[in-house]
Amino acid sequence: MSNLDEKKVQVDALKQVAEQAFSAIAVDYRGTDVPKLTNFRRDAKGQSVHVKIIKNTLAKKALEDTKFDSLSEVLSGPTLLAFSLEDYQSAAKLIKDFSANEESFEVKGLSIGEGFLSAQELNSLASLPSKEEAISMMLGLLNAPVQKLASTLNEVPSSFVRALAAFGESKS
Repeated sequence: MSNLDEKKVQVDALKQVAEQAFSAIAVDYRGTDVPKLTNFRRDAKGQSVHVKIIKNTLAKKALEDTKFDSLSEVLSGPTLLAFSLEDYQSAAKLIKDFSANEESFEVKGLSIGEGFLSAQELNSLASLPSKEEAISMMLGLLNAPVQKLASTLNEVPSSFVRALAAFGESKS
C-alpha cells in the first residue's frame, strides 16, 4: 500500500468517526509526555471517546463536509482530536479532568455540530448531566409528587387514630 493510500484510509476512518460522533474537541497536546497521553487514551476508550492524533491537513480533509468542519480553523500545530461517541459531554468531561492536572493540555476549540465553540465553552459542556443522570433527575422529579401524596394520605388515618387516642385518654 502506498503512502497516499494509507493517508486516504486514515482520512476515511476519521470521517466515519466524525459522522457518528456527537461532539468533537481539538486540543493542543504540546508538552504532554507519552505515558500521560497513553493513560488519557486508555481513559478515553473506557468512556466511548475516540481520540486521534493526525496531521492537520488530513484532519481538515476528513472533517470537510461533516458537522465538525468548523474545527478546521483551529487545526494548526500539534492537535489531538477527541470525539464523543455516545453523548455530547463525555469528551468534554474527560478533557476537563485531564487538563486540570496537565497544564500543557490546552483546548483549541470544540463543536457539538454545525458550529464552533471557544475553549471557554468546555466547562459548560462538561457540566451537563449524562443521559443516565438526566433520566434519574427526571424520575426523581416525577416521583416526588407521588411520594408526597402517599405520605399525605397516610397522615390522615394516623392523625385520626391519634385524635381518638387523645380523646379516649381524656375520658378515662
